[in-house]
Amino acid sequence: MSTLLWIALPYACLAVFVAGHVWRWRHDQFGWTTHTSQLLESRLLRLGSPLFHLGAFGVIGGHAMGLLIPATLTEAIGISEHTYHVVSVTGGTITGVMLVAGLALLIARRFVSGRIRRVTTTMDKVLYAALTAMVVLGMSGTVVINLFGEGYDYRETIAVWFRGVFWFQPDPALMTGAPLVFQLHALGGFLFLALWPFTRLVHVWSAPLAYLWRPYVVYRGRRGPAPAAQPTPAAVREAGLHPASTRR
Repeated sequence: MSTLLWIALPYACLAVFVAGHVWRWRHDQFGWTTHTSQLLESRLLRLGSPLFHLGAFGVIGGHAMGLLIPATLTEAIGISEHTYHVVSVTGGTITGVMLVAGLALLIARRFVSGRIRRVTTTMDKVLYAALTAMVVLGMSGTVVINLFGEGYDYRETIAVWFRGVFWFQPDPALMTGAPLVFQLHALGGFLFLALWPFTRLVHVWSAPLAYLWRPYVVYRGRRGPAPAAQPTPAAVREAGLHPASTRR
């Protein structure tokens, strides 16, 4: 069972993540958008969207630091484990609260506004349910276990297993002793990646980065003599009132 959960499942989810994006791009390019509903309701969106996105960026950055940077590296540059733990828990709690608040507003917006509710698709509902589950599991691990509980050093187990997945050397034994909430959060993260290509989240890969290096708009100059000036409407009306003067 451990081989299925901690080796086979992650690779299957990553394969769906890659193949799903290719399929979506080939067969649904017109649907490769955010499906924004700002024109239908903007009051809750104006508050919920920045909170959600800023919180998400912070949470993703925290996960990247915790999972991808080995503990030996932070210790080598003079960051003690205690300092890292304090910064990690504090930053994770702040960005997590922002993410929770933003997500709650976006979900409430879907139910409060009848117009938004009518354009909410089944996949939108699945996405919000998956996001909610991931946020609840992540906040439980950060707040309940690491902030108010006895704590758990995931950098020595989960992070090593996670890096091993991408080095094609995953060790399932590292996950079997992790707390259940961390195990569920890790599995949920890979399942979320498998869901990603089939939701509106594909829009994150469509950031208009080309605008940063595109050339300036150059207008071509007109060749030849300038065109003759056209008569003004007043001159045309005047000519119509006095036709004899125009025949001289």
